[in-house]
Parts: sequence; structure tokens; C-alpha cells
Amino acid sequence: MPVRLSVPKETASGERRVALDPAVAARLGKMGVSVQIERGAGLAARFPDGAYSGVDLLDGNAVYSQADVMVRVAPPTAAEVEKLPEGSTLVGLFHAHRSPEVVAALQTRKILSFAMELIPRISRAQSMDALSSQAAVAGYKAALMGADLSCRFFPMLTTAAGTIRPSKVVVIGAGVAGLQAIATARRLGAMVEAYDVRSATKEQVESLGAKFLDLGVKAEGEGGYARELTEEEKKQQQQALAAYIAKADVLITTAAIPGRPSPKLIPASMVEGMKAGAVIVDLAAEGGGNCELTRPGETIEHGDVIIHGPLNIASQVALHASEMYAKNVLNFLSPMLKDGEFHPDWDDEVIASSCLTRDGEIVHAPTREAIQGDAS
Repeated sequence: MPVRLSVPKETASGERRVALDPAVAARLGKMGVSVQIERGAGLAARFPDGAYSGVDLLDGNAVYSQADVMVRVAPPTAAEVEKLPEGSTLVGLFHAHRSPEVVAALQTRKILSFAMELIPRISRAQSMDALSSQAAVAGYKAALMGADLSCRFFPMLTTAAGTIRPSKVVVIGAGVAGLQAIATARRLGAMVEAYDVRSATKEQVESLGAKFLDLGVKAEGEGGYARELTEEEKKQQQQALAAYIAKADVLITTAAIPGRPSPKLIPASMVEGMKAGAVIVDLAAEGGGNCELTRPGETIEHGDVIIHGPLNIASQVALHASEMYAKNVLNFLSPMLKDGEFHPDWDDEVIASSCLTRDGEIVHAPTREAIQGDAS
């Protein structure tokens, strides 16, 4: 009997994405999978039910109770986990350290769960990397948000009333989100400067037409992330950044550490040194923000500076974000789907590393330590 793969309607507040778009759902069907989608699951992402061909449209209860494998975007609630059949499989973005009650429900129901954010950042898994695909969306939107909130034009304009100089945009962090913010701000005509503690990003920044700021602080880490800076390095970084940030019309910050609070790079004193009308778009707001004044989910003014702390930015570009996420899911699941049946290969590094819970146990060590402590 083919595996029954279910897609629920997302229930998290403000979530507009859907785990499978019609194209990927059709491809899974051709692989012998029985795809089941909750009625209306794709509407917020502009995918009507009629766009899904060859799938079974079910109501909310059935899409859970009949699931062998469920794929979703946002983390489930504990109550939603309890609706799944015992021993079934759940795939999605969990950020489990924030929701111990959800992890407990996964253990109780003996759910085999895979967290898309735990997929290792290795070459073979790039097509499965949901963090990167959704970060690209966030970086694109960050530049647009900055332009929208700014009281200045981004491009240079020559008019009958005179010439207007282009805005200066500073981007902190040259990961996927930062690089996309750089590219978008450049397309909008701004002058862009960027900084990252990983010196290896210099070439990528310059290839997009931006100036790389070498502040003398380097912190290459493992898995494509930067290591945490020492207190002395943080002080040196802030002192060097202050001069550049003071001249910025828009500052976009993207520095995040998975599973930990976002590093505070922009103190209040630095904000107070910015020019009147400057804008900060803090993409790290989900983790508390890179600016110490950021209020996650709010737009505030501190003196003459606007500080924007957006949450769940990818959901604002729901159609394309869903398509990208769905392809990540397809590429992740494909090696486990053989002739319509679900068979994880536990010798596969990608599969083993992304497993969160299995047979009633938390198998991801950092999550286990965060929730259970040393007693685990």
C-alpha cells in the first residue's frame, strides 16, 4: 500500500505558506505516493484546491488521522501532534528548543520527526536546505522594507529640481539573507556596504557590487555559520562598525545563531549616532534582534531612527516561499521514498542528522540537552 502523505492547513498565527505546492504534489503522486491535502491548505499562498490535481482533498480531522507521513511548514501545537497516528512521521520546521511541550507530545506518540532546520549544510544537501531558501526570501523583502520605511530614494535621480544622491545601505551578515538583501538593494540603485565576520564572504559581497567592510574581526565557524565572538572581539567590532553605521540611510542586520539568541551588535548608543530618518531592518528579530532596541514584531522610533523588527518574513511572499520550501521537502523525502513506500536510510548523514525524535526519544543531542538538561 502506498504511503499516505498528508499536508494540513497551517494554523500558526500569520502563517500563509503551505508545505506542498501543486507542482511538487503532482511529482510525489507520480512517485507512487498517495498525497492528501486539507481543503483550503493552499489558499493563503494563492493555490486554490482546484490547482491540486491527483490528490485527495480531506477535512482537517481526516488529514491527521489518515497520515503516514505529514509535512508542514510551521511547528505544530502539542494538540495537533496528538491527532497524528502513533508511530507516524512528521516533517517540518520545529525549532524544538522553544517548544518542549511539542517535543513531549512527539515522544508520547512515538512520532518519527524530522526538523528541516537540522539538515546539515553540506554540498549534497543544498537542495534540501529550507533555512537557506526561506532566508533568501527574507533578504529580498528586507531591502524592500528598508526602501519603504526610508524617507529617501534608494537610486540616484537626476531631475529638473536637481540631482539626488543614492542612499547608502549597510548590511551586517553576508549569509543567504544578507547576500539577497545586498543584491536587491543594489538593483534598487543604492550604494551598499556589507560586513561579515567570515572573511570568506568578501568575494561574494564584492561580486554583487557591494563594498566589503574589513573591520579586523574574523570568526569562521563550522557548518557555514560564524562562531560566537569573544567580549573583546565584540567591543572591537562595535567600535569599527559605528563609523559606517553613522553614515547609513538603511541598516539591515541578519546575524543569527541557530538555537540561540541573536547576538547584540547594535547598542542604543550606536543607534543614537545614526542620521535623522535612518532605518534599521532587523532580520534577526525572531531571536530577539541584533539591535538592543528591537522589539520583535514591531516598528518603533528611537529618536529620529526607525527600527523595524519583522517576524516570519517568508510568509509575506507566500507563493514563491511555498514553492521553494516544497522543493526542499521533495528533495529531502525522495531518497526515503522507494516504490511509494517510506524507508529512511539511517546510514545517510542527512537523514540521521535531521532526525529530532524517534521511538519516543529525543535523538538530536542539542535539543535533548536544552530540554532535559544534564540528566539526559
